[in-house]
Parts: sequence; C-alpha cells; structure tokens
Amino acid sequence: MTKLYIGGEWVEPEGGHYEVVNPADESVVGLAPEASPAQVAEAARAAAEAFGAWSRTRPEERAAILDRAADIIQREYEPWTALAQAETGAPTAIARGMQVGVGVARFRRYARGALEPVEKGLPPQVTEAGPMGKAGILGALEVRQPVGVVTCITSYNNPWANPAGKVAPALAMGNTVVVKPAPQDPLSVFKMAEALAEAGVPPGVVNVVNGQSVAVGEAAVDSPDVDMVSFTGSTAVGQRIAEVCGRSMKRQLMELGGKGAAIVFDDMDDAGLTAAMMGIGTTFSFYSGQICTAPTRVIVHRSVHDALVEKLTGYLAFMKVGEPAAQGTVVGPVISAAHRDRVESYIELGKKEGARIAVGGDRPAVRADGKGFYVAPTLLVDCTNDMRVVREEIFGPVVVVVPFDTEEEAVALANDSDFGLISYVWSGDPSRAFGVARRLRSGGVGVNTIGRNMEAPFGGFKRSGVGRDVGSYALHAYSEIQSIVWTT
Repeated sequence: MTKLYIGGEWVEPEGGHYEVVNPADESVVGLAPEASPAQVAEAARAAAEAFGAWSRTRPEERAAILDRAADIIQREYEPWTALAQAETGAPTAIARGMQVGVGVARFRRYARGALEPVEKGLPPQVTEAGPMGKAGILGALEVRQPVGVVTCITSYNNPWANPAGKVAPALAMGNTVVVKPAPQDPLSVFKMAEALAEAGVPPGVVNVVNGQSVAVGEAAVDSPDVDMVSFTGSTAVGQRIAEVCGRSMKRQLMELGGKGAAIVFDDMDDAGLTAAMMGIGTTFSFYSGQICTAPTRVIVHRSVHDALVEKLTGYLAFMKVGEPAAQGTVVGPVISAAHRDRVESYIELGKKEGARIAVGGDRPAVRADGKGFYVAPTLLVDCTNDMRVVREEIFGPVVVVVPFDTEEEAVALANDSDFGLISYVWSGDPSRAFGVARRLRSGGVGVNTIGRNMEAPFGGFKRSGVGRDVGSYALHAYSEIQSIVWTT
C-alpha cells in the first residue's frame, strides 16, 4: 500500500486507501492513499518551510538532483512502464515512450534548465535632476526569482510526462512543490517521488498528497502556504480553481480543455490527403483520444470531403482495439467506466443531433468476460457547427467532420469555439497555410503536422488555459520577475 510523501517522510494516509483499477481488465493495480485536508495543509507547510533553503541552493546542485532522478527513473524503466500501463491502459509503445520516456526527458531538460541565466542587464537610463533626485545614470537588472510553493495538480492521461513537466521546471527554478495526482492513476507519481527522494531532494521540497475527495484538491489550492497553482485538466475544474486562486491572488498556470480544429484544404494531392488522414487519425489511437491537443474537429473543403472521409474510414479498419499489452493493439481502453459511458453518451447525442456514424459507434468486445473500458474509434460526419458534439470536448476516440466552401468560412468555423489550444492546417500551399495559421485563435498551430516542437511555448487561448510552459517558457512560468535599479 502506498503512503503519502510529506516533509521527506512516507506517511500513513488518514483517509485510508482505495483501489486503483486497471481500465483494460478491471483488476486492482494497487491501493492508493486518501489524504485528509489536514495532511494536505501539513504538506503545504512543509514546502513553505523548505522553500528558503532550497531557493538559495546553487543551480548546479538542483541540476545534479534532477539528473540523478532521471537516472533512477531510467534504471526502473521497465517496472515503472508496466505500472503506468496498468494504471492508464495505454498501449505498450505509449506507456514506454510517451509516458515514462518523456518523464525521463523532462527531468534531463530541466536539469539543464536549472543552469540557464536568471539575470538580464537592461540598458542604462540617463535621468535629469528633478523631484526624484539628482541627475544620474540608472542601471537596471531583470532577475527571475522562484515563486515559492507551487501546487501541481496533474491529469490522468499521462501520469509521467504531465507531472514531470510541472515538477522538474518548478524545482529547477528553486520552488518547492505539493503534487496532487489525478486519483485514477496516482501510483506512478509516487514512484516519481521515490526517485526524487533517492536522488537527494531535501525534505519538504517535494510533497505528494492524493485522494478521491474533492476536499483534498481544494485544500491543495486554498492553502495560505501555496503561492501558485499549476493545473492540467478540464476547463470546468480549472475555472473553479481560478476562482479560489483569485481570492488570494495566487499565480496560475492552467492547461485546460481543447477541441482542436483541423482545417483541410482542397489544394493537396492524394499524398497530402493521406498525410492529413494520418495526422487526424492519431486522435483515435493516442491515449484513446484522451488528449487535449487532438485534432478532433475536422473542417474540410467540400470538394475533398468524401475522399478524406473514405481515407479515415479505411484507416480505422486497421486500427486494432485491444488489451494494451497485446501485440498489434493500437487503441486501448479509456480511463474508467464513467468516462466510457460519457464518451458513448456523446456518440448517441451526435446521432440525435443529426450526425451520421461513418465508422465505429459500438462497444467493442475485446475480452471474453466483457471487462475493460473500451470505446470503438468513431467518425461522425454530416455535422454542423451548432451541434454539441462539435462544440464540446469529448476527450475520447471520436472525430467530427464539418465541410466548408471558402477559406473565410474555414477560419470562421475554426475560431467559433470556446477552446483555443492547438489547431491544425493541411494545405499544399505553405504560404496559404501560414497565413491561415496566423488568423486562428489558438495557442499553437500545426502546419501539415501534428508534431510539437518541445521548446516552443505551449498553452491556450480563450477557455483552453492561462499562461505558457514547455522549454524555457516553463522556467519563466514558475518564476517572478524582479527589477533591481541603482544609480551611478
């Protein structure tokens, strides 16, 4: 049974334990701790007490600890990959490469990040004599300082990459952290804490609390010892967190929902359409659609609409839904029975709204005993922009298709959304594609690719979030800017 990690000690949870369920077969992966709000407050106090000393450590020392943590995760790669797969239901390649593998890479990246300069000299300013004093030359220095105690609330779709993307840059900048994992798959995050403890992180610098109760998350946000909240999850929960943060002016970094628009123009050859199909098709396979950056809303020129739908339909025929560890599995289960039911309810809603199921829509029979939370990859066509399945985030292996006739209409449809995280443009004309990309109200745009540059700023417009991270932008996100001015 896993314990909480508070102030450098493994602590028995006051709320007992609950079962973590494998979404692939509904077996019990392990027992996760249920913290009390008082224990969350204790973790925040421990982080606050550790902040002074940790924030003054040499960058080289912080870098060495993050590097050692990466070494330890690499050493435990196989068993911790197996755990991540069991908790999330991710196919083997994703559990290895995109979960644990990205976790290692992020600790390595921010070990280097700890050594990045935090001071920048500004041009001197000549001032004349006046009410503020004598004439002189004012020098200025911009300094990035750590924010303080950061609560990191992480998402269930990736229990390695997401927490590592918060914890590593926060520590690199000299902050201390209270980590609240997603309750569906928290066990991997406690392994991350084990790695950091073994790597030599001082007591109180990293604390991990957990629980299914809403009160646990509220305590991690509302604590007076917390200076910043970094959250990845739904827009609805993010809004509630932001309201609490506003009461005490806590800093926020919010990576929220998405409904990625994928504009497909008619100026591509067959190979270009195939590339678009492959990019859009990742929605079905990558985390079983449980990813906010997925191109789930296809906006395609009417003249190539049927050809693209045909390609996507054919692609799905080769997309095996199966148990995560089985050879050939491309699509695993979604995280829980409740989420499976939610995704299926959206598919039924789409049918009622007038959408047509081009492929999918049923519950696949993966196991003889009927267990596991599987959803068939589903393509909804004949959609219009006023349908809820087009406007709301489904967070599952479901793609909707909306036709357009003109470039202006395509841009208008793409921007007619509450979300604005990442959009996509496929076109045979690079100039046109980049011109359209600049007109899209989203934090990122992929031009003829779903790939991401992991040094480019990441975050959303509108209800998709607040702030930017990834690369050096994450270091900036977990820091405050201080100005030091002097006269000569």
